[in-house]
Parts: sequence; C-alpha cells; structure tokens
Amino acid sequence: MVAITAFGAAVGGAAALVDADSLAHMLWSATGIVAALPLVVGFVESIRRREVGLDIIALLAIAGAITLGEYLAAAIIGVMLATGEALDAYAEQRAEHHLTALLQRAPREAHRMVDGSIVTVPVERVSVGDRLLVKAGEVVPVDGVVVDGRATLDESSLTGEVAPVVHEPGDRISSGTVNGGNSFHLVAAASAENSTYAGIIRLVEQAKAAKPPVARLADRYAFGFVPIALAIAGIAWIVSGDAVRALAVLVVATPCPLLLAVPIAIVSGISRAAQRGVVIKGGGVLERLADAEILIIDKTGTLTVGEATLAAITTFEWDDAPEEVLRLAASLDQMSNHVLAAALVGAARVRGLPLTVPIEVVETPGAGISGLVEGRRVTLGSFEWATGGRDPGPEVAAYRKRSARQPSLNVYASIDGRMAGAFRLTDEIRPDTSRTIRALRRRGINHVVMATGDHPVVADAVGAAIGVDSVLAERTPEGKVDAVRAWTEEGVTVMVGDGINDAPALAAADVGVAMGARGATSSSEAADIVLVVDRLDRLDEAMRIAIRTRAVAAQSAFLGMGLSLVAMVGATFGILPPVAGALLQEVIDVLAIGSALRALGGPIPWRSQPKLPPDLSARLQAEHVTLIPKIGQLSTAADQLDRLEPAQVRAELRWIDAFLLEELLPHEEADDREIYPILSKIIGGDDPLAAMSLTHREIFHLAGVFHRLVDEVGDEDPIDTFDLRRNLYSLHAVLRLHFAQEEELYQSLDESYVSG
Repeated sequence: MVAITAFGAAVGGAAALVDADSLAHMLWSATGIVAALPLVVGFVESIRRREVGLDIIALLAIAGAITLGEYLAAAIIGVMLATGEALDAYAEQRAEHHLTALLQRAPREAHRMVDGSIVTVPVERVSVGDRLLVKAGEVVPVDGVVVDGRATLDESSLTGEVAPVVHEPGDRISSGTVNGGNSFHLVAAASAENSTYAGIIRLVEQAKAAKPPVARLADRYAFGFVPIALAIAGIAWIVSGDAVRALAVLVVATPCPLLLAVPIAIVSGISRAAQRGVVIKGGGVLERLADAEILIIDKTGTLTVGEATLAAITTFEWDDAPEEVLRLAASLDQMSNHVLAAALVGAARVRGLPLTVPIEVVETPGAGISGLVEGRRVTLGSFEWATGGRDPGPEVAAYRKRSARQPSLNVYASIDGRMAGAFRLTDEIRPDTSRTIRALRRRGINHVVMATGDHPVVADAVGAAIGVDSVLAERTPEGKVDAVRAWTEEGVTVMVGDGINDAPALAAADVGVAMGARGATSSSEAADIVLVVDRLDRLDEAMRIAIRTRAVAAQSAFLGMGLSLVAMVGATFGILPPVAGALLQEVIDVLAIGSALRALGGPIPWRSQPKLPPDLSARLQAEHVTLIPKIGQLSTAADQLDRLEPAQVRAELRWIDAFLLEELLPHEEADDREIYPILSKIIGGDDPLAAMSLTHREIFHLAGVFHRLVDEVGDEDPIDTFDLRRNLYSLHAVLRLHFAQEEELYQSLDESYVSG
C-alpha cells in the first residue's frame, strides 16, 4: 500500500508539472481512494464494536478533499495513512501462533510390534491395544501401559518434575514424555488424537481463542481526539459558511501523529528489547506488559535452573573423605546416560577430582549402576539397589527419615558391599530469581504466584525462599489455565514458564512469557514474549522497556495532537488552506516521529550499571564453585555427630576445622581486604558493603569458637557434641546466607557471572 500510494502521488505530481491537470487529479484521487479502502473496513468493524476509531477523520478528510477538488491533499493524506498502517502492521506482527513447532515436536511415528517384528507406522494408525516399542531417547507416541520391563521417563516437560520417573509393568504413562532409559514396550491405551499430548495442543488453541482483544493505545487517545476534531471542523464550517475551511481542519486533524508516532515508538521498544535477548511478539503485548499487575510463574526451569545439582554428601561409617566417595561414584557414573549421573560427574569435575575408567559396568534402568573402580566394587543408585536388600543399619535409616522431609533427591552409594554414603541432589534456585521478583514489584507487580506440578513440600520450600505471595502445587496444565483465568479477573496477568505443560497457561494469560533458551518449543510458540537468554532478570528489563516505551509513545502522541489542535485553530480562521495544512501535517508528523524514536534510547540497565572486571569475576566464580559445596557439608556433619563413632567424629571435626582455617577464612579475609574495596568503588557510595563486612566478623567469630571447641576434644575424652552441633548449624546458616548475598551481588554486576 505504501508503494502504491507513493507511486500514485509521485506520478500525479509529474503530470501536474507538465500541465496534465486532469490526469494529475485522477491519479491523486485514486491514491486517496486506495488508501481509504482499508479504513472503510476498519470503520465498519469499529462501528460493530460500538467504538470511536481514528478512521472516521481520515475518511472524511479524503472524501472531502476529493469532493471539494483538493486532490493533492487527498493524495498526501493517503500516503501518510498507508505509511502509518504499514508501521502499525509491523508493530503488531506476532510470531506464528498456529503451534507449528509444537506440532513438529509431536510424535509422528510409532514402532508397532507385528508377528515378532518391528513395523514403523504413522502415529495416526496406532489403535488401542497395539503393542509398541519406545526406543531410548524417543518421545512416547501415545498414552499406554508399560509391559516387559521398566520405563524411565523424563516427565519434566509435562509435570515440571526434574527427577526421572520409573514406571513398573502395569503403570500407565502419558504421551509427550521422553524415554530416558533403555527401550521398553507399551500397550496403547488411547489413539494419538485422544492422548495427553494432543490434549495439550487443543488446550493451547482453546486458550488462545478465548483471549479477548485488547484496546490499543492509539485507539484510547482517539476516543477524546476524534469528537474534538469533528466539533472544530463543524464550528469552522458553520461560522465561515465555507466547507473548505472544515476540510482544512480535517486535513490537519488527520491523526497521522497517532498512526505514526505510537507504532514507531512501539517498534523502537520492541527493537530495544530484542537487543537484550527478549523477543516481544507485537505492540499490543508491549502495551499490556507495561500494565502488568499479577505475575504467575512456573518453578522448574523458570525459578530454578531445571537441572539436578549436588547439594551435600553424607558418608556412613566410611573412613574415606566425602570427596573420595564422590570421586569413585562419579568415575562409575561416567558410563551412565542417566540425567542424575551427569550431576555427579559434573560436581566431581568442578572439584577437580581425578576420574578413572570403570570396568565390568552393569546398569539396570530405574535402579542403578554398578562396576569396578580401581579394584573396588561400587554400586550407585536407589536405596534398594545400593543396599542389595541388606539392613544398612540405624545410621542410614535415620538419614532416610530426615531426607524424606527435605525437597531433594538422594542417590545412595555402596563400596565393596558397605553403605558408603548418599548424595543429596537439588534443583537450585536461579541466583537472579529473588532480585528479579523484587524488581518486578517495583515496576507495579503487586501479587506473585508460583504454579507448579511439583509436590507441595518442594513447592512451599521454593516459594518461601524467593518470597512469593501464593503457592499452587501439583497443578496439571488444565489447573494452571484455571489459575491464570481466575487471576486475570483481578488484573493484567503475566504467566512465565518453559515446559510443554506451561503452554496452555501461557496462551491464556494476558501476557505469556516463555524461557525460550532452554524451554520447550511449544511454550515459545504459545507465548507472547520469549526470553532467548537464559536469565529471568530479562523479564524485569522487558517490563522496564515496556513502561518507558509506552510513556514515550504517549508523549509523542500528545505532542502531535497538541500541534494538530493549534493547526486546527489556524485552519478554522482560514490561515491554513487544505494543501498547506497537509504539508504542515507532514512537519507535525516528523516532530512526532522524532519524539517516538526516543524509545530506541534511554538507559539500558546493564550498560548503565558498573561492571566487574573479567579477571575479578572469574576469580570470584572459581572460588565460590569450590567453597559452596563444602559449606553444605557443615549441616550434614552436624546431623551425624551423635550417630558416629568417636574416632569418626574426631576425623570429621578435624576436616571441618582444616577447611575453615585453610580455605574459608583466608577467602573471607581476602574478600574483606582486597575484593570489597574494589566492589565499593564500582558500586559507589559511602561504604556500601558495610553489612557484608559485619557478616565477615560473625563468620570469623563462629569459626574461632569452633576451633577452640575442636581443640578441647581429646583423643580419649568423651565428646560433648551439643555446642559443636549448635556452632556448626550457626556457621552453616550464616555462610549460606552470606554466600547467597554475594552471588546475587556479583551477578548484578556481571551478567555473565554464573556460579557452579
């Protein structure tokens, strides 16, 4: 349309230069009419909705210009209208919402067993009762019942649960989950059309179809501007008795500042967000984000990193250090493709432990793995697998009872037939989560809800740690959609998620935000905003950009409308004829556009904030990667003091004392003496890290008390563990809080900082 109207106006101008006035008038009239055709459609739609739109002024201006012989004015208006429509269409263009990628991920084939052989068939041809083979790494094609062996499934995309789930023969499983173990057989319990995955697709489509349209910014301004413009045009005609004056008023009132300035500001804001790794799918999305009041957020992969990480090592009646147990276990786990194996191997490599190649490795899906590591028989996996059916003793039983109350997973290890230890694995909260939630509250979010498919114990623990207002646990995809719809009645709602199970809720929310860097493609397709950088704090940046962009758009629109009102007064008194008014309107448009382009600028948080020097950031990250796992051992050791033999207690106390004196305290002293002065200069202000330094004093005090208590423990004297345990729990609590504060601080100063 822009090309057609520009061509018509230019050729008409050329015709006028050679005195072909009739041709020029015809071309200019045609240009105006062509530009007006889409406006007629929009005007009819606005009448159906009983709304006042901008289209009526433009239509009256073009029709009046042609009727009164002001053909050039009609053409100029047509060009500007076409340009505004093109910009608005670009600003409103959304990514494909027809679930293309979701459908691409959907299983397309199934391996059916026919007379003892495997036949690959389209998934649509699977019938209830068919026996299917699901190979390792494949997506389960249809809902079914497991037969012949265990099925180890990654169900995180549906339930949000990080740990793989083991299903025994006879268990029913859902389509859309991923086989994380060996191949298994299932009997189809539903067709592809009636299976879980297809149901989620339908749920997304229904949620999107039910989302009501949102009034745009320019339309809201038009509600007041249009009656004023029409009233001034009517007054000019009545007072002067000259219809041309009314036309001149309409020409300068043609809402090009709204049609141009608002979409240009929105496009600029979208472009600015894209530079920060945030894809915003349309101007309406940006405007709604600026008005957001309620945040509903998924847990796994959104608030948390979405991967199991080693939190603590507990040893049972074992002479070797905890890290030696980890080294042997990780050496064995190198041969496993289990998702939890990667966590142990990664933890060992972070600690710099030398791993060796095991032999005689046997792995049973859903149970565990065993093999010889440096001549030792190592068995690793579930409690039943590691114990081999033997009674492990009261110490292990007490550990299992304690761990049942914690939101974590446990992998047990036995070495040469003896229970050696247990590895506690957790899905760690993202370091930027709490900071992001606090920042979003400052932007206008007044209620934060965490919705997850996880168990209430896990959900409540995470919710308390990050400070949400409400926790919704064990929610199905349908349950999340219901929650979103309920909250949207309270205010503009933002839903953030990353998995397949989040896609329907993302589609139902006023603004759906997908963690697209690692999330399911379906959630990215259903969402209005995609964070392509794996950082939750980008959501705060997106909201900050949205608020500023809306402000710039409003300022630019009011600037244009204000200048247009002044021009309308001039046209009323005959100072501006229609053509001069059209040209003046061009000047007003340029000013409004220039104002709108300010949305491309403004302070970008990461550019305006000070930065950690790269070498300092690397040093801090390396030190924390080494120290944080060992700090987790303090509470584990305190738990065990009353249950260990005296010789084991002394060995454990000496290890902790050496860790504190040789590793932790030198690190804290260097922080206070070398690092904090550098950070204080970067942050600015008068001693901004005073509170952190006071925490160092408490750490030094508690470590000193512990050292004196350990010195009092003789080789033969009875050990009074009461004060030791109390001191260890205090040290663990203070250190955990202190390191969490430092992690948040370092990440706020360096967006590339990620702890291990």
